[in-house]
Amino acid sequence: MDHLRYSGFSFEAQREALLAIVSADPLVRDALAQARSLDLPDWLVVSGALYNSVWNHLTGKPSGYGIKDVDLFYFDDSDLSYEAEDGVIARTATVFAGLPLPVEVRNQARVHLWYPQKFGRPCPRYTSSSHALRFFASRTHAAIRYDADGQLELVAPFGLDDIFSFRITPNRVMDNQQTHEAKGRRAKDTWPEISVVPW
Repeated sequence: MDHLRYSGFSFEAQREALLAIVSADPLVRDALAQARSLDLPDWLVVSGALYNSVWNHLTGKPSGYGIKDVDLFYFDDSDLSYEAEDGVIARTATVFAGLPLPVEVRNQARVHLWYPQKFGRPCPRYTSSSHALRFFASRTHAAIRYDADGQLELVAPFGLDDIFSFRITPNRVMDNQQTHEAKGRRAKDTWPEISVVPW
């Protein structure tokens, strides 16, 4: 049960543990450094690349194990066109060319424009990259970036105990049951230590 050694700790203790783990992980460390160099507005490295890296560390698996991609959010509401976002994606592709996993870049200011067509239901208009995290299908996630002083800044709207307890907990703020269950199945296949809280 050593993989649960941070479960139930205070938020501050879990925050320190998470930042130490991801700072030492080559995949996350490189992704953060490269994301910082892009100087995108309100950027965040989000989700699986972080909590999966924590699970890998705590279960003795190698960096990058089970991780599909690195999610990079930014927020720019000055131009909501597809072309503007596509230009950013093209620019980031060269910066991330050396990373071992693909990087998926998305402007959170325009998610509400394509989400209904892709998922068949409306999505709130987000006000920041951090705001988007509150609407994920599961509460088991976090995001980080460098602040203006070069310190790692953590965004964890639901805390960190789900991550450190190897527990995927639904976030019922939207009708995302299917996404939550798919995420749970995939995680359980990759990290058998995971428990999935039913929707």
